[in-house]
Amino acid sequence: MSDKRKVLYLCTANSARSLMAEAILRDMAGDQFEVASAGTHPENPHPLALACIREAGLDTRSLHSKSMNTLLDEHWDYVITLCDKAAYECQSVCEPAQRIAWDFPDPVPTNRHAAFALVMKELRERISLFVMVHQKAVGRAVHYPPVAVFKALADENRLAIMLLVQKEEELCVCEMTEALNASQPSISRQLSQLRELGLLEDERRGQWVYYRLHPMLPEWIQQLLTATASNNPGFLQPFRQRLAAMPDRPARMDCA
Repeated sequence: MSDKRKVLYLCTANSARSLMAEAILRDMAGDQFEVASAGTHPENPHPLALACIREAGLDTRSLHSKSMNTLLDEHWDYVITLCDKAAYECQSVCEPAQRIAWDFPDPVPTNRHAAFALVMKELRERISLFVMVHQKAVGRAVHYPPVAVFKALADENRLAIMLLVQKEEELCVCEMTEALNASQPSISRQLSQLRELGLLEDERRGQWVYYRLHPMLPEWIQQLLTATASNNPGFLQPFRQRLAAMPDRPARMDCA
């Protein structure tokens, strides 16, 4: 029996983004993952997607579009959606797989090589982070690329989440939606990125999922967060005020 973890990429047409992701992960970490892709409404592979994959030196011979329905009966460790539409349509498929929601622009409507090449580049960056976190999970060497960390913290909401979690020690999703005055799908996407990078870890208790700083977070990142919060008290103030005023805030004992 294979000890590889199984990853399924899903998007709408399975003609570009998910095929690119399948080829990238298979090339990058085929020794660790068994990977496939599918679409909710599959179409033929786009020639520009195949061209970009070949230009990256990756094999396209095994790539073909297929319906998500043909893979639902298989066991998957991870189901990664690549657009909001697929995330909405596939909310409960392939349970109990870990669900990860990414959102990459569809290059097909542009029909421009540059648009496909950009999505290919961004997918490679995101998938490299996914592989890195999987290596943490199996006890391999931990590495937090500074560029990836600073890119994650460059977003105001993700920075606020990290600083709030450090201050409060742990927060559930509903508390963060209140503090950031944002929708749950938006916050869930931000949390997914922070978790993929290994900055946060989560734990389900009762009906809530709680997030805390990852225990393997290196000292330099913790010091960065501490210095940012102490030197910019005004940044966190509105978020903490909304959190403090939250009605019916979940009690930790209720979720144990």
